[in-house]
Amino acid sequence: MKYMSIKSISAITMLVCLATLQTTAQKTLGEATKDKFLFGVAVNSRQIKGAVPAESELIAKEFSAIVGENCMKPEPIHPEENRFDWEDADQLVAFGEKNNQVVTGHCLIWHSQIGKWFFTDESGKEVAPEVLKERMRQHISTVVGRYKGRIKGWDVVNEAFEDNGSYRKSKFFQILGKDFIKYAFQFAHEADPGAELYYNDYNVERPAKCDAIVALVKELRAEGCRIDAIGSQAHMHMKSPSLEATETSLKKLKAAGVKILITEWDMSILPSPFEGAEISRNFSYTKEMDPYREAVPEDVQQKWNQRMLDMFGLFLKYSEVIDRVTVWGLTDNTTWLNNFPIRGRKDYPVLYDRINQRKPVLEEMIRMAETYKPAK
Repeated sequence: MKYMSIKSISAITMLVCLATLQTTAQKTLGEATKDKFLFGVAVNSRQIKGAVPAESELIAKEFSAIVGENCMKPEPIHPEENRFDWEDADQLVAFGEKNNQVVTGHCLIWHSQIGKWFFTDESGKEVAPEVLKERMRQHISTVVGRYKGRIKGWDVVNEAFEDNGSYRKSKFFQILGKDFIKYAFQFAHEADPGAELYYNDYNVERPAKCDAIVALVKELRAEGCRIDAIGSQAHMHMKSPSLEATETSLKKLKAAGVKILITEWDMSILPSPFEGAEISRNFSYTKEMDPYREAVPEDVQQKWNQRMLDMFGLFLKYSEVIDRVTVWGLTDNTTWLNNFPIRGRKDYPVLYDRINQRKPVLEEMIRMAETYKPAK
């Protein structure tokens, strides 16, 4: 009988240890959360086209779900009444399918990033309600129909409420009243009965807005409409929303009997001139509002890390009803917050840095997801 030398055993042990460490290092948050919720990222057109290979590879490897930042919004995909631009949206869906990722459609009806033609006739006058309703039907049936069976769910209506719970006085509302929301959900369901249907908004943590959304769910279902989930964008700041306000909103949505999606999660580390994500508002640049051009101080970074972990822990706590958590942007270099609400700032709101490296907090999130056990 042959025996291995102590040196050989030590070498094998070292190889096993290295393999174990490598496996741990390669674990992704998408893998760590697979039994809890999908973990996704919003991607831009350059990334899905492979213009920056390192970013495309990171998206393909690290996430279980993707959504387009802009390519499926009304204006990019339907710039003129009788013209659709499918190139970027087609590539988004193909990218997700190639990498076994769930694809979400964002978004069908939104007051922003939509062509003015949608609401006017040939003479520039506001269209009649029946005309707008038909344009909505054509838009939704064409877009949803093209990807029938290939997209898990759609953000059917985006940002229809003000923070005080009143309906936003968008052109949709002005012409059709609140029924425009009902029509949108009806048309989406008709176009793809197998797709999930979502309502999506920011500042859902604010009580009046959350209550209005819960009332919307009840109204839609009373009208016979399907609505499967509410998307809470979760654009956060260092001081708001509070953990308590966020949990209260999750409790309310859970009680309404819908799934919950965290759809556009990021956390600005910079001073904020306001709280929210109303993209029509912009402010002038000042150095005081852009304090971390060179680097983020360690104490500030630790506060950001802890706040991200606290929020992620809350998402894990409600993972029985949270179906997806999506980060809005891949890296600090590509985040929209470098230019919003103040153009030209240097923000650090997501999980990968400016050279496509994981931030240390991501490793902690992976450990949290792997070890989390729901309270009995």
